[in-house]
Amino acid sequence: MKSVVVGLSGGVDSSVAAYLLQQQGYEVIGLFMKNWHDDTVTTSNDCPWLEDSNDALLVAEKLGIPFQTVDLSEEYKEKIVDYMFDEYEKGRTPNPDVLCNREIKFDVFMKIALSLGADYVATGHYCRKGEIEVNGEKVYQLLAGVDNNKDQSYFLCQLSQEQLAKSLFPIGELTKPEVREIALELDLVTAEKKDSQGLCFIGKVRLPEFLQQKLQPKEGQIIQIDKGISEYNFIKQEGLSVEEE
Repeated sequence: MKSVVVGLSGGVDSSVAAYLLQQQGYEVIGLFMKNWHDDTVTTSNDCPWLEDSNDALLVAEKLGIPFQTVDLSEEYKEKIVDYMFDEYEKGRTPNPDVLCNREIKFDVFMKIALSLGADYVATGHYCRKGEIEVNGEKVYQLLAGVDNNKDQSYFLCQLSQEQLAKSLFPIGELTKPEVREIALELDLVTAEKKDSQGLCFIGKVRLPEFLQQKLQPKEGQIIQIDKGISEYNFIKQEGLSVEEE
């Protein structure tokens, strides 16, 4: 029997992902990643890690699968948070979620999962994995999820072939309503839980306060562009070629 470690985040998507893999005959292990401790930069009670880890534990108990928590906060700070500060300091807008998937979920986390003897790592991302043959060799494809409103393939765009080879995305063929329906039928505690928003594993943050932990304000001009300018109101003209458009 093949084994898979599911990144149980305490949300409905990863909960249903674990259930589907169980139904497919895998030996499933739930693993919760604790990547952030500082609640002072998050707004209200959005995505508190303690509540999420408790929900993940309850889901694991409901499904009858082993459950562990791993603390990756040191790696997360080094690889994701420090990168954010560095990019903002250089005047660029970073995308921490793309980096988080490449460096944390499918690197540090995946190595831990494989060290436990797992054959695969699975997440609750809305995307799919395909396989094609190129010059006699197997090549893995990252495909969009069936649900156009929830497709998350973009956030996994930097995964390597080695990472994709060991990854499973069980809910990629489902829509969000279908996932919630399954969770409701199973009476999972996460069934009607709202989707988390904000930084990967941190939640909604007070971004100015977050950045001011390390960065000093700089003087400069703020230029506001009127929303009425023609570039904001482009109307496609008939008969134009792709180049002309």
